Amino acid sequence: MKKALATSALGLVALGAHAQSSVTLYGIVDTGIGYQSSQTSLGSTSGGRSAVKMVNGIWAGSRFGLKGGEDLGGGTKAIFQLEEGFNSATGAQGVSGLAFNRQAYVGLANATYGSLTAGRQYTSYYTLLSPYSPTNWLTGAYGAHPGDLDSLDTLYRANNSLVYTSPSMRGLTVSGSYSIGGVAGRTNAGSTISGAVQYLNGPFGIAAGYQRINNSTSGGGAWGADSTTSNGGAQAGVSGINNGYQTAQAQQRVAVTGGYAFTSQWDVSFSYSNVQYIPGINSAFRNEAIFNTAGAVLHFKPITALDLAAGYSYTRATESNGISSSASYQQFNLSQYYSLSKRTGLYALEAYQRAGGQTLAPNKAGTATSIINATADIGDGQNGAPSSSRSQFAAGVGIIHRF
Repeated sequence: MKKALATSALGLVALGAHAQSSVTLYGIVDTGIGYQSSQTSLGSTSGGRSAVKMVNGIWAGSRFGLKGGEDLGGGTKAIFQLEEGFNSATGAQGVSGLAFNRQAYVGLANATYGSLTAGRQYTSYYTLLSPYSPTNWLTGAYGAHPGDLDSLDTLYRANNSLVYTSPSMRGLTVSGSYSIGGVAGRTNAGSTISGAVQYLNGPFGIAAGYQRINNSTSGGGAWGADSTTSNGGAQAGVSGINNGYQTAQAQQRVAVTGGYAFTSQWDVSFSYSNVQYIPGINSAFRNEAIFNTAGAVLHFKPITALDLAAGYSYTRATESNGISSSASYQQFNLSQYYSLSKRTGLYALEAYQRAGGQTLAPNKAGTATSIINATADIGDGQNGAPSSSRSQFAAGVGIIHRF
């Protein structure tokens, strides 16, 4: 009898421990067909051809992941998240060689004191500014500001990161992150530093943030390869917009985003960013280049199942490095999303961009740059294959399922 009671007691303890822990498997599969009016190799201004292709992760990147937590008592939880991106059109890894390229972190969270996490994750800048990013309704592939210059999409993830985020204090949240470069004798080499603040009050919200990515090399180098912030082995965020500045010693961003919900059907979001590419002694350009971008998105929900959005952004660079007519980019976006169910939806997207002025392009060795006419590069989905001319049109349709 005593043995039976002991066995029952142990079973109750095990059940109690199990109830205090949780692990969730989740994911997204997103596949569609896309059209691009002009496609050429990065840095080229000739040979552009239109293309129709199967596209993956346009509305939301295809992924699967695990996340969970354990109650440690006293209001504190251990938390973790592992997230892998994949190509739903081919089955390939999102980034070759990275098992969890999107996120991989562990940490502690407390409702009173906030959370502290360590691993590969988003910076504080992105986390607090992203609720009002143009990508929420226009997508990153078509609706990110040209080339995702201001890192308001998910191209930039930071390795070796410590991230602290406070609890909401009367609508105010603050966050700071530091990504350790690990270069001997040079504390900040290769590091990423970020800080942000967000304020929410009913239908209104606003956020401001700062982010600086330092290369590990002393005089300039390829970000992604030479810094903690990357998209795997690739150079995150290199596009037809900033191709001539990819050997910067550092890149720095300051941005403000916000939004207001007029009714349950109408809301608007806005953003402004200042992006600086800072040269070192070995960079292929000599003067600091600055890009300023302003944009807005209007979202309309006429019925429960339908979301419509329209957006516009304007980007302008400063005159530097021998450029007398600074580059500019105007981008127009439309999106339509129809919910078949809570988890499944159909979408359509349209975007047009017009470029003007001049910018820099590197030579094949990446050791020098030349002045060329600025060419269009819609969102960040065309970063590897921008337009060969000043104009570009892109459209896509697809289906997305969440599990």
